[in-house]
Amino acid sequence: MSRFKGGCKDSLAGFKVQTSEPTVPYGLLKAARKSGQLNLSSRGLKEVPQNVFRLNIDTPEEAQQNVSFGAADRWWEQTDLTKLLLSSNQITLLSDDIRLLSGLTTLDLHDNQLSSLPSALGELQNLQQLRLSHNQLHSLPVEMCTLKNLRSLTLQQNLLENLPEDLGQLVNLTELDVSSNQLKSLPSSFGGLVSLQKVNLCHNQLSGLPDSLARLTNVKLLDCSDNQLTEIPASLSEMLALEQLYLRHNKLRLLPKLPAPALKELYVGNNQIEQLQTEQLSCLSAISLLELRNNKIKIVPEEITLLSTLTRLDLTNNDITSLPASLSLLPNLNVLLLEGNPLRGIRRDILSKGTGELLKYLRGRVKEEPEKTDGGDTAMMLPSQARVNVHDIKTLKLLAYSDKQAGSIPEELFDAAADQSIATVNFSKNQLTSVPPRLLEFQSSLSEINLGFNRLISCSPDICKLLQLTHIDLRNNQLSDLPSEIQNLTKLRSIILIYNRFKSFPDVLYETLSLETILLANNQVCEVDPSRLMKLTHLSTLDLANNDLLNIPPELGLCTSLRCLSLEGNPFRTPRAAIVAKGTDALMEYLRSRIPT
Repeated sequence: MSRFKGGCKDSLAGFKVQTSEPTVPYGLLKAARKSGQLNLSSRGLKEVPQNVFRLNIDTPEEAQQNVSFGAADRWWEQTDLTKLLLSSNQITLLSDDIRLLSGLTTLDLHDNQLSSLPSALGELQNLQQLRLSHNQLHSLPVEMCTLKNLRSLTLQQNLLENLPEDLGQLVNLTELDVSSNQLKSLPSSFGGLVSLQKVNLCHNQLSGLPDSLARLTNVKLLDCSDNQLTEIPASLSEMLALEQLYLRHNKLRLLPKLPAPALKELYVGNNQIEQLQTEQLSCLSAISLLELRNNKIKIVPEEITLLSTLTRLDLTNNDITSLPASLSLLPNLNVLLLEGNPLRGIRRDILSKGTGELLKYLRGRVKEEPEKTDGGDTAMMLPSQARVNVHDIKTLKLLAYSDKQAGSIPEELFDAAADQSIATVNFSKNQLTSVPPRLLEFQSSLSEINLGFNRLISCSPDICKLLQLTHIDLRNNQLSDLPSEIQNLTKLRSIILIYNRFKSFPDVLYETLSLETILLANNQVCEVDPSRLMKLTHLSTLDLANNDLLNIPPELGLCTSLRCLSLEGNPFRTPRAAIVAKGTDALMEYLRSRIPT
């Protein structure tokens, strides 16, 4: 039909294109006119056929043949193309004719051979998602910065040396990924991207960050790992929504001073930090995870106890020779990693028993304060010879009865904690066969519970009435199922189920949408459903090591929130062990590359 439209040269060029490369099946074009979506991924295309660009303009063939139409084939009711997927081809050039597809909201060109982009891209004013990763782009056309409706821009794995100075005009952009390029600096307008929530700048050559980042008050995740940063601007503390900050593999000598009020996770492993200063530590008022591995830290200061919200502290491979006993007073600390330090004065067997034993040992070294506010001892003996630590209960809001090999928890312990807002319960390393029912007395305050190393065969639905729970540790029991009511725990962030008897991924966990960490290693899980897992949009850590997974579905790579995926020790044959060993990013990328199109 295009020969009737004038512009003879253009239409001939279109026909030439189609004879020299795979053509687009007519059925696909016909379906695209109805659905507004066209998927041409993995078709060996070297350029985009002309009839794709003219899809909104040309009248379909059947209109020329004077045939009668059923209701489903009214070509005059066709939909403009809104979604065009061209990934995993060999396209080297994108024609200016892309402007003819002005209705596009999604354009996917990732995994091609593009070295430049046409300025006409700026005319796609409805575009919301633009995927350009894994190409050979050296620069971006400034016209791209006029795409006012753009929400997501992915440019990782290109050859970009700079970004357009007008980039800050993309005021509706919520996600930007420019990782694995050759960027040495960011444009000063970067702070204009005020809607951003997720920014990935890792694997570049950035030596500094612009102060204008302070204006990005909606960013929750900022990844600046693997750059050349020697310091972090203080203005970052004005990023009020920032929850996760990745600064691994840089050249930092000091912990950044970041009083960002929402910062929960700070990753500064593989830097050159030698000293932890009080001023920097005291800023981290909401920190839950602090990763300091592979630095040169010699001393852990007493001020570490200021981090009352800390749950995980990674000090692996530093130069630490001793630990302050006060470390054991951190009320929420449940993971302390110290491998690869020249520690003296702590026996190796204590270190090898894990966090619980180490903290218990350190607690034994804490000197009792000379004056007691309650006028008595911090501990009292009960008829059952159970030692109740009143200081733990009143000051730390901790109810602990651990490593007693007891079949039940003494009633006196619960009595001593009556009317206290207990936040943490540790009943690990006993012989419990059921969840103590009196835990419900703390349902308005209890946020963390450790019932690991017991003999639980089932988990009572009563635990699901503890609606403030954020963390459940049920490791080393005999569980094979979980109560469906767990999905009522809308604040639950992590659940530890390693060394149990689960034969399948617990159904209820797919429905527990607040989860950030699921540890299910050393069970007998034989399959996982990525389509259901994708609903867990906050899930960042998933440990399925040492299970019975025979098959890893490639769609698992689409669970983009995952930052740590452990699959080693399963009987699957692909992906190969060498790929699994490369780490989560490489594994996820491999899985995505295996998704059938």
